[in-house]
Amino acid sequence: MLDVIYPPRCLTCTEPTEQGASLCADCWADTTFITGAVCDVCGTPLPGEADGKIICDSCISCRPAWDGGRAAVVYSGGGRRAVLSLKHGDRLDMARPLAKWMARSGGDLLKNADVIAPVPLHWRRLLKRRFNQSAELAWQISSMSGTPCIPDLLVRDTFTPSQDGLTREERHKNQQGVFSVHKRRQVPKNVLLIDDVMTTGATLSACAETLRAAGVERIDALVLARVARDA
Repeated sequence: MLDVIYPPRCLTCTEPTEQGASLCADCWADTTFITGAVCDVCGTPLPGEADGKIICDSCISCRPAWDGGRAAVVYSGGGRRAVLSLKHGDRLDMARPLAKWMARSGGDLLKNADVIAPVPLHWRRLLKRRFNQSAELAWQISSMSGTPCIPDLLVRDTFTPSQDGLTREERHKNQQGVFSVHKRRQVPKNVLLIDDVMTTGATLSACAETLRAAGVERIDALVLARVARDA
């Protein structure tokens, strides 16, 4: 009856779909799900096929601070629209279906995790946006997997300008020393970091460095969308 009153619509546009929380044919074709060969560290898609774990040239030359990483979709087309709708369009209804995409891509990482922790927002940005999109995704992944979520394991102590338009070096400098581990939280052994988008990995690396300094042994990263780059 609800489908009659409120016909199911595509997650990233207004076209009708056969079932809710799904993509229409056009948006499905415009969304690049990351499958096949990927970098084991940053999750970027790689050409060809490969057996076992492989690492892209970028992660070999400049290794991120976390151990393993996965991404659900490429940050372009439908994947980009999904991220922006959740992040800036107040589409919290999208959090669960998008989290399902992430859980499928990061199933192995979830098995290793003791806790799930989102990349935090500074309180000023959280006040303006009203919610942390990474935390919403983390809660949904926790609900589906049974892995506990600690939304305030990490704290963003310093307000930083947007990363948009910054170079790789500027992004890393912009995130240095801005995070800390919550003083009232017990430090777990294995942590799965959750974020919406990975570009250079500067933010996730800063979070991982903070966790590593606090005593966390293994840190993995799972994101909704990955900005694709050359292997």
